[in-house]
Amino acid sequence: MPNNENSGILIYAQLTREEYIHTVFFELLDKAKDLSQKLGGVDVNAVFISRNGLINSFKESFQNMGVNKVYYFEDDNLKNYSTEYYSKLIVDLVGVIKPEILLIGATNQGRDLAPRIAASLGTGLTADCIDLDINEKGQLAATRPTFGGQLMATILCKNYPQMATVRPNVFKVHSVDDKVETEFVSCPVNISYVKNSVELLEFKKTVETLINDLDSAEIIVAGGKGLKNQKGFELLKRFADSIGGTVAATRGAIEMGLAPASIQVGQTGKTVHPKIYIACGISGAVQHTVGMTGSEHIIAINNDENAPIFEIADTGIVGDFFDVVPEYLETNT
Repeated sequence: MPNNENSGILIYAQLTREEYIHTVFFELLDKAKDLSQKLGGVDVNAVFISRNGLINSFKESFQNMGVNKVYYFEDDNLKNYSTEYYSKLIVDLVGVIKPEILLIGATNQGRDLAPRIAASLGTGLTADCIDLDINEKGQLAATRPTFGGQLMATILCKNYPQMATVRPNVFKVHSVDDKVETEFVSCPVNISYVKNSVELLEFKKTVETLINDLDSAEIIVAGGKGLKNQKGFELLKRFADSIGGTVAATRGAIEMGLAPASIQVGQTGKTVHPKIYIACGISGAVQHTVGMTGSEHIIAINNDENAPIFEIADTGIVGDFFDVVPEYLETNT
């Protein structure tokens, strides 16, 4: 059963630089509703931090998605993310409303914000989770990879709030109309005495960020160490271009200098769930597969018929990548 002094689930609704709510919030919200039912139907609430006047643009979205309460902080000093400001406000809010569970997306911002909040509250934090559940005692059971991705550990937090960060794209959003009469609570922005030690002067997107959008790709073509060299990745890109796919890579391939870290899929990279995932020259170590097992259809190309990747693949092709792909390109382009 839930702790008597703590109730409800609170989710941080992160804003992107383009002033959209990050999709990981909606993924967490969907999962939180399942957790709520296992806790007897507790409220699922959100905390929203932005510049002045922005909350009005999102009220309908919060209502349609079934958020019970939205606690919002608005101030022009909050336009750009600040570890000091944002953590102070959320810590103060938690002290007042005492949520049982606090969930934050494991984005770059979330990975910076969550540890600061946990340390200030004196509670535990399970980071980079790939699953959440409620155990028989009513505790949050957060699952994450451990020992270099060789094992999955389910971790309990003995203090409140029970905190977890969850990687984007782990949970899918179900398009269900769950409209409620959301209560919007304006919270005081008490940050005048907080020292903001970092000032954002300029933000520039890299070419890689613009080109490689793995989060929304429907077809992903990933390469591993089996591609051997830069020519292998050039061939991989030709293959991906021919089928309208986006290129990805394993950590091993990146460590070999064959691809940039921005396109890594796996435990220390991105989690993806495209319609089609084509694994080329990838053995299938859990460090990589934890980031792509949610794909709708997995195709594996590997010259080792005993490679672990074939155990999770829907379609397997036993053959050398340097034979299979050129033959496909010659036949279909």
